[in-house]
Amino acid sequence: MTKQPARLGVDIGGTFTDVVLEVGTAAFSAKVLTTYVAPENAIIDGMRQVCAKSGISPSEIDQIIHGTTLATNALIERRGAKTALITTQGFRDVIEMRTESRFEQYDLNLNLPEPLLPRQMRYTVPGRMDASGNELKPLSRQEIEPVVDQIAKAGFESVAVGLIHSYLNDAHERLVLDVLTEKMPQAMVSLSSEVSPQMREYERFNTVVANAYIKPLMKSYLGRLEGRLKDEGVRCDIFLMHSGGGIISIENAAEFPVRLVESGPAGGAVFAANIAARYGLDRVLSFDMGGTTAKICLIKNQTPKTSRVFEVARTYRFKKGSGMPISIPVIDMVEIGAGGGSLAHVDSMRQIRVGPESAGSEPGPACYRRGGSKPAVTDADLVLGKLDPMHFAGGSMQLDEGASAKALTSVLGDVLEMDAAAAAFGLAEVVDENMANAARVHAVENGEDLSDYTMIAFGGAAPLHAGRLCEKLGVDRLLVPPGAGVGSAIGFLRAPFSFEANRSVYMTLSGFDADKIKSLLADLKAEATGFVRNCAPQSPILSEFKVYMRYSGQGWEIPITLTEDQAMNPEAVVFERRFIEDYTKLFGRSVAGMDIEITVWSVNATTPPEIVTRVLENAGTSAAKVAGSRRLFDPALADFVEATVVLRDDMMPGTTAAGPSVITEDETTIIVPTSRTAIRQPDGCIDIVVQAAGATSRIRG
Repeated sequence: MTKQPARLGVDIGGTFTDVVLEVGTAAFSAKVLTTYVAPENAIIDGMRQVCAKSGISPSEIDQIIHGTTLATNALIERRGAKTALITTQGFRDVIEMRTESRFEQYDLNLNLPEPLLPRQMRYTVPGRMDASGNELKPLSRQEIEPVVDQIAKAGFESVAVGLIHSYLNDAHERLVLDVLTEKMPQAMVSLSSEVSPQMREYERFNTVVANAYIKPLMKSYLGRLEGRLKDEGVRCDIFLMHSGGGIISIENAAEFPVRLVESGPAGGAVFAANIAARYGLDRVLSFDMGGTTAKICLIKNQTPKTSRVFEVARTYRFKKGSGMPISIPVIDMVEIGAGGGSLAHVDSMRQIRVGPESAGSEPGPACYRRGGSKPAVTDADLVLGKLDPMHFAGGSMQLDEGASAKALTSVLGDVLEMDAAAAAFGLAEVVDENMANAARVHAVENGEDLSDYTMIAFGGAAPLHAGRLCEKLGVDRLLVPPGAGVGSAIGFLRAPFSFEANRSVYMTLSGFDADKIKSLLADLKAEATGFVRNCAPQSPILSEFKVYMRYSGQGWEIPITLTEDQAMNPEAVVFERRFIEDYTKLFGRSVAGMDIEITVWSVNATTPPEIVTRVLENAGTSAAKVAGSRRLFDPALADFVEATVVLRDDMMPGTTAAGPSVITEDETTIIVPTSRTAIRQPDGCIDIVVQAAGATSRIRG
């Protein structure tokens, strides 16, 4: 009998660690509480559970793909290594001065986020490159050695090197690396010309500092994980999901851990894109809500929108510029502190506020009975009837509704003079409106109308809230795929091996140099392909070309996608036409008579996407088997209703469950509002649509 391939996907979240094992076409999953002190312990626990369910041993696993929030959390919580920055004289304070833009223009007491490294951890060397990459002032070893001696004496574990214009000429950074390697062989070194070879020194310096800051932590963790897996008999290759939606080797991940900053959410976006392809959907709103955060991403033409700058740890909600910019290829999404573990309080204006603080898994929401005393979103969901206290997480945990009611009353109800149910309603509506508002802002920023979109919801908490979000946003269709509770981990198994190489080389269309462009893009293609070839030696590799363009005098660029023929046989007229097409789509008009500039060149090498089969959709023919009923609070009606309870496993293709209803499974619960009807599609997706009465049954918050 031919052995079925076995692949393991692992996602470490803020509250739960999700593990999915696919053996051939069969899938087995587990959710275990994240173990913060040693995250690898939760992975081993989950792996043992899914191996037991599947009947195979860990030694039979052929491939492991892993995503984690550890890098993000280390940056947010400021618990990285003792790190020094070496930069050019005169640029020591760049990461503190930032760009001097005010993200909140009229706030007279504006507080800018503190830089990762205080001033005494930032060192300078002479020497200087100009904006064309030519050496203006030489740099010698004799000038570098005293600086490195100071750093060695201070006991730094990691060193970031970010010199001005090194993205064009890295000779000075390489010289600093040589001295560091000689004098501090145990220290870890990150070069900005390798980590983020792009213009704009603030973003580049901040990115290389972030990489150096988390490198010892991530390298240690990945080493421990490899060791623990070997102890369990695992001998297969381990790969990491990166922020751009692809997979890289564990060696590359350890060298460039900053690329893992959004690895977990990226897996979710890939998962949603795969579902969109199966249904032929070109406009999808991906909604991923876990224990700590909610992530919202626009997916057009079955491809998640990408960006080359991402902000971590924003201090002002929804405010661009209030966080820590990381200049790496990343799937573009909005992330807010709204998850099952997000905590609520009453502010000075007697308003309920939720997040960004989270109870995580230690101690967790009050209902976990692990020492938590503050009300979390999960506590509100339990009191409102969305969760079954006896069958949470497949029955592995029992929830205490009394503890939830007590926490809601003591923190919210006593202050606002309301009972536990009213406090839970207020908490849930606030968190749902926060998420809906984030989706609206993200859509407006991208010039999109969400009423044309289909929502795909996954993550342990998303199916509990997605129906209400659809009502608020005017979205008529919601898909909850099978395995929604562990969606990001499944997404890892759908992702291609990929790596994006980019470089800043300034050029105007009036000074268009076709030979220079061909050489530059060929070099980037070779660099990106080399990374992917290490992961997938036998696979064909595709190349995707982008250039970032703007009108002369503008501050920021827009990405322009090129075909391989357009990239390898460049013509100024083609570049101009493609820019004007995309610029007009985004802003409604072009600007006549202005020169056009190109600032960044990018090549993404990727293995071919997974081939998907289109689903033959079912309109619904019969009612699903009812397992019982329970009281459920419907926020659109502001009252409790009697809802039918349906087991997801009992829903056959074509069966329906009219709202209000609760569809239960081991890893999540789907709430079908009164305004909606759920249909089980042939591939297992629960398709939730507006009830047949149309406008009369449609309720918006």
